[in-house]
Parts: sequence; structure tokens; C-alpha cells
Amino acid sequence: MTKIVTRSSPNKGSDLDSPPKSQNLLKNPSLELCRFTDPEVDQFYTCFPPNTIFRAFDYSTKGDCVSSTWVCFPTAPFQTGYSYPFPEFTQCVFTLTGLSYSQAMLMLWRVLCTFERLIRYEGLSFGLSELESLYNLVSHGSHRFLFKAKPHNPLPLLNTSKNDTNWRNQFFFVRRDTIPLGNTP
Repeated sequence: MTKIVTRSSPNKGSDLDSPPKSQNLLKNPSLELCRFTDPEVDQFYTCFPPNTIFRAFDYSTKGDCVSSTWVCFPTAPFQTGYSYPFPEFTQCVFTLTGLSYSQAMLMLWRVLCTFERLIRYEGLSFGLSELESLYNLVSHGSHRFLFKAKPHNPLPLLNTSKNDTNWRNQFFFVRRDTIPLGNTP
């Protein structure tokens, strides 16, 4: 079966072509414009279900943009090994915290991905209460969040806090009605 993925924008003038709107959460919006182009997003086709529609590259969009039609995805989770829909534990963290995917800093994605792998491959019985006993969810400015190890405890996971250059500018949009759970609030 051939996977069909559409990267082009709908006809001008349609609701689907209306750009996502910024939530004005970013301190320096001009420094956090999308720079992750269509050819770079092509590597993530296999991380989404067939017939997923991706919005064409638009340099003027920001990582805090929202729309009733489009969902913003950072590239970070897919670079760490995720596919969409995200596994149950990860999705549960986002549902309970109310965070959008683009509010999660790289460290948060790395921690979740590591625990997902331990749950899946090692049979680890790990849930939100265990995560809460190890980490605090803290803001790191611009309404972005990460996990900070609880005080006076050894670091639960090593090498998760490494920063990558320009990660804030690496995101893309997927049409909500073409992905599972895309239209849920």
C-alpha cells in the first residue's frame, strides 16, 4: 500500500488556508519563526498515519501558533523516536497538564521518551504518580516547560538536559481532521 501525504496548502480563500494565530506567549517572536522547511519535514512522514495533511512551509509562523484547523508539532519528539499518535503515558502527561506539544522543551520530551521505552521494552510499571515523585514540572520562560529533578534526590535520568541549537524554530503543522485525536480539545 502506498502512503499518500499532501504537503500543499488548500485553495486561497478557504478556511483551511487561514494562517494559525500567535498566542503571544513568546518573548522574542522574531527569533522563533519557523525555519524547518518542507524538505526537512519530509523525514517525518512515516511518523504519522497515512493520508495526514501537512501545512506548507510558512516562515512567518511561530511555535506558539494555534488554529482550529492546524496542530503545531515540534520536531523534537520525532527526532527522539516518537510516532503519532503518541503512546498512552506521554499523551496522559499532556492531557493532565494541559500543555500543548510546542510548550514542551527538549528535556521534557527526552524524559518522556526514555520512560516510554522503559515501559515498553522493560515492562516497567510506571505512571504519573511515579513521574511526579521524581520531577517537578517547571516553566523555563516564554510559557515553555521542562521536568526538574526533585530537590535532594539524585538525577533520575542522565543526559536529558542537553540543549540543541535552534530547536525552537523546528516545528510544523498538521491538519487536525487528518490525525487521530486531532479534533479533541
